[in-house]
Amino acid sequence: MKLVPLTKPQVIAILINSIIGAGILPMPLFPVRAAGHGAPLVTVLAFVFAYAALACMALLSSRFPRDNFVTLSEKVIGKWPARFFTFVFACYLGLLTAFTAREFGEVVITTVLKSTPLEVTVILMLVLGAVAARSDINTFAYMQMFYVPFVVIPAWLIVFLSMKNAEVLNLLPIWGNESGNWLAGILAVASLTQASFIITLVVPYMQNPEKALRTVTISILVTGTLYVAIVAACVGVFGPEEIKVLLWPTLELAKITSLPANVLERLDAAFLALWLTSVFTNILSTYFFTVNAFANVFKLKDYRFLTMFLLPFVFVLAMQPRSIVQMYTKIYEFARIGYLYMVSYTVIVLLIAILRGIRGRKDGQLLPENG
Repeated sequence: MKLVPLTKPQVIAILINSIIGAGILPMPLFPVRAAGHGAPLVTVLAFVFAYAALACMALLSSRFPRDNFVTLSEKVIGKWPARFFTFVFACYLGLLTAFTAREFGEVVITTVLKSTPLEVTVILMLVLGAVAARSDINTFAYMQMFYVPFVVIPAWLIVFLSMKNAEVLNLLPIWGNESGNWLAGILAVASLTQASFIITLVVPYMQNPEKALRTVTISILVTGTLYVAIVAACVGVFGPEEIKVLLWPTLELAKITSLPANVLERLDAAFLALWLTSVFTNILSTYFFTVNAFANVFKLKDYRFLTMFLLPFVFVLAMQPRSIVQMYTKIYEFARIGYLYMVSYTVIVLLIAILRGIRGRKDGQLLPENG
């Protein structure tokens, strides 16, 4: 089947769904632990950092508009170093997919299906993501485009409705009143955006690859504004000290939020249903990125068989943490390391490409379906 170039709205939808995922539930904890009342400001700084990192990826990809991340790296730093570094990142993406599925499973068995084995919820989500990841890039983009309103609009609705319970004093002073580790908080929130690195896979299929930076800017503005609003709403409603003892502050915010005239007294059930959508689209992005990265590293003609081949390995990784506390500890540790690894690698490749004056072809031809 002939591939159709991706439009700007499709790429924006892919990036938005890649950023908003399972991590939205515990997310307010990270900036609150770092700065207390200054949590919204930490979140703003985190997305400034995330934008800078993603902008570097967009600039690198638009410099090589018809090359995927492996082939452009090979042109800049050589064949085997490029394949090695991309292989490491592909392994990390698989780990990220596993932890996202595990986090989904923990939330489901804790809040909804309390008698369901954890393994069942995790494997079902992974199978769903693997089957969807067998699609070509156009179908993948259509799915992301379809689901994005169901992720963004309800989240904003909950934020607006919860503001009636907020106390402005909980948000003052805006720079915080305790000496926390701001850098750790900024990095923790920024690392939640790392699934958006799929931009390096998507740009070669764009209708206008030179507009990649503008696309990234819009995506970060949409998701960054939403995340800052969620953090501000949580801090305004609960206060920083209470948030520190909550496991999933965003879910607790939905529990105390109701529709006007008490049409629905609690929105947590509806929110969880829509959160499931965001988890699916997030896993779809990371798993799709994982199998394509491996396929490009090993120069495979078709990535589809990898979706099922890698599934048992991802499932085993997902079940490694012995408890929910250990799970979040591992997620926090690996997320920071993986995020810094990919950002550093991208910046180095971009600088080398600029210094050596290397650019990719601009013949307007899309890559083959396997990337």
